[in-house]
Amino acid sequence: MNKTIKVALAGAGAFGIKHLDAIKLIDGVEVVSLISRDLDKTKETAAKYGIGHVTTDLADSLALKDVDAVILCTPTQMHAEQSIACMKAGKHVQVEIPLADSLAGAEAVAALAKTSGLVAMCGHTRRFNPSHQYVHNKIKAGEFNIQQMDVQTYFFRRTNMNALGQARSWTDHLLWHHAAHTVDLFAYQTGGEIVKANAVQGPIHPALGIAMDMSIQLKAANGAICTLSLSFNNDGPLGTFFRYIGDNATYIARYDDLFNGKDEKIDVSQVAVSMNGIELQDREFFAAIKEGREPNSSVAKVLPCYRVLHQLEQQLAS
Repeated sequence: MNKTIKVALAGAGAFGIKHLDAIKLIDGVEVVSLISRDLDKTKETAAKYGIGHVTTDLADSLALKDVDAVILCTPTQMHAEQSIACMKAGKHVQVEIPLADSLAGAEAVAALAKTSGLVAMCGHTRRFNPSHQYVHNKIKAGEFNIQQMDVQTYFFRRTNMNALGQARSWTDHLLWHHAAHTVDLFAYQTGGEIVKANAVQGPIHPALGIAMDMSIQLKAANGAICTLSLSFNNDGPLGTFFRYIGDNATYIARYDDLFNGKDEKIDVSQVAVSMNGIELQDREFFAAIKEGREPNSSVAKVLPCYRVLHQLEQQLAS
């Protein structure tokens, strides 16, 4: 495919904006349709980014013949159904993490993706952050082996607000969203299956109906272990912080930035063409479409993560 890839983007919230900013930096790609629930706000965003078509209904965009691909930044509970709708309409699809909020949903998307001939990818951004790519390259070169990953995912979300401080129409989830990043990354970095997984959670929030604190332990087939602490109760610092403890070094990843165990910054500017993980994720999606290949973080590649999440959910329920 040599022509310009025409894209519809669904969900003009905090993460949708990150994708719009990223796509502006990528040649040969144009966002031609924007879908979001608030029509007036969506029109404002579309005008800012020069997007000609605006709607509140994904089906309207899927009906556009010139749309080649869709990026879904919609509420978690819609991801599986919308991903399937995109592929049934003949569109390549990148759905933001998580792929689904249940194993059944994830497997349904994977089954269709396998037979569709389309690129179907999930936004597991940690595979693309330059910090984690640097560590991955060290592992592939045989220069570093993970003994333990210690991960903290901390936010302050006692009300339904997004990253821009705006009210959300849906409820975020520690397990099916935020834990998915680490579960998938741990398997990706250790190069194999997660053979053991345990979880405990704190009290259920009376209004939100979800656990606000959670602890997860993982073990990979190669013997490496991971400890993940998650909280929506934490009042700063906010974000996700990864400590890689290895056989000959320690690395601390804070999104796109990387530090050694002494908190000295490591230059990762030459790892990829950008220092923006979202941009790199989008570049991989569009490159896979143009080259007719399976992308890193394809639905098939991340499906094992959702099997582990399902196992943990069953464990917590019991």
